[in-house]
Amino acid sequence: MFKVVLVMHDGENEYYRMNKVYFESMPVAGQYIYNSDGLAYQVEEVAEFAGYVSSKGATTILVVHPANKNESVSKLYGLNIERDLDD
Repeated sequence: MFKVVLVMHDGENEYYRMNKVYFESMPVAGQYIYNSDGLAYQVEEVAEFAGYVSSKGATTILVVHPANKNESVSKLYGLNIERDLDD
């Protein structure tokens, strides 16, 4: 598991920390992810820490922006991970 810090890129030069999350495989730039808020985001940048071990366990910063509401990835509302995705 990879523990990452999500950073929202909102506007020209507006960045803010969203939350820390875990991934089983590291996302790549251009990939869509779902956050715990149930919304889809597209990964812009992946920045891994070099030579630094966080006491809180994060290894990477993912810079994301909201997915376009008209894209099909944004229409998957209502999924419940435990009910719909876990075996």
